[in-house]
Amino acid sequence: MVVLATKCYVEGDARERSLDSLDSLVRNDIGDLDVTWDIGVRDDDFVSVTVDGDDATAARNLLADEWGEITPHMEDGETYVGTLDQWDEDGFVLDVGFHEYIRIPADEIGLGTGSPTQIRDRFGLVQHVPLSFVYGDTCRLADETRDELYDWTRQEGSSGRVNVNSATRGEVRATVNRAGHAQDIVTVERLGLLEQSIVCPEGTDPPGLLASIGKYLPSELKCVLT
Repeated sequence: MVVLATKCYVEGDARERSLDSLDSLVRNDIGDLDVTWDIGVRDDDFVSVTVDGDDATAARNLLADEWGEITPHMEDGETYVGTLDQWDEDGFVLDVGFHEYIRIPADEIGLGTGSPTQIRDRFGLVQHVPLSFVYGDTCRLADETRDELYDWTRQEGSSGRVNVNSATRGEVRATVNRAGHAQDIVTVERLGLLEQSIVCPEGTDPPGLLASIGKYLPSELKCVLT
């Protein structure tokens, strides 16, 4: 079994749609291997995939590489993935599974000036978004995460992004189309199972797009401006 570093925290029909979507994504990742799999949601909302078959080890490694893996054993200096759970003036708190949490102190976030709350707003970090960190006595955001977030604010040919949680990539794309804004986006990037990033081309106003689609999505939405 591999526990993916992404959560399924919606309920009812939305959960069924989310898990159906994940099953399709898992099939894309490992469907060519000699394996069968079963997807479940743990009591901490992290998604588990039980894999059986001759290629099970390779399949688990592929899924861990694609999604990040939640593990109960972390070693100093190694990079892991958690999901953004809370934030306050002292830093970010990441959920790392198994009902454990780690804190990224404010001075270890490494994303420029401002309080953790201001940084979260500036980089459009919605709750539950997966973030990589380096584990140790004092944890810090991983360099690859910092680089990716900085790239969001200076992406050539883009006016910014609208980040969304509580919806699959397909649901976000359908909502953008329903709101009549298909021409106002470049793509929808998947950040996690239920966390997406809508990339806006030059000439599109991300706050305006947020206001237009927000009424259709029971989500947290945040803008990133370039």
